Amino acid sequence: MAMKYSRQRQMIFSFLMTRKDHPTADVVYQNIRQNYPNISLGTVYRNLTLLAERGEILRLQVGDGVDHFDGDTSRHCHFVCSDCGSVTDIQLDGLEELFSKAQQEFDGRIDRQSTCFYGVCGKCLDKSAEEQI
Repeated sequence: MAMKYSRQRQMIFSFLMTRKDHPTADVVYQNIRQNYPNISLGTVYRNLTLLAERGEILRLQVGDGVDHFDGDTSRHCHFVCSDCGSVTDIQLDGLEELFSKAQQEFDGRIDRQSTCFYGVCGKCLDKSAEEQI
């Protein structure tokens, strides 16, 4: 079913397409407000939910209690830093084969996959090493 065009929704979608840091709804709201000062946080949430439900963006739950949003809907993994909380993409060879194998082994239909790795990112490791010097 066709969705009515919304300039605000398009702006939210376009903003996400420029980001690689998987922002929360609050971060999206703060940035969109710069161009649309009258937009409400509720409008941002509703549009993010709608875009995620339609498969146009990904909603990620990485264990920090807030949803993160990703404009890249291709099959990929994520890394979550336990120090700074950053969420970044990891492209792994063989992920398509893993998805196909899982589908073969599962009696049903797998629509999507979400894989997160957790640890400490390079920036936090470097910062920690500098503090010990």
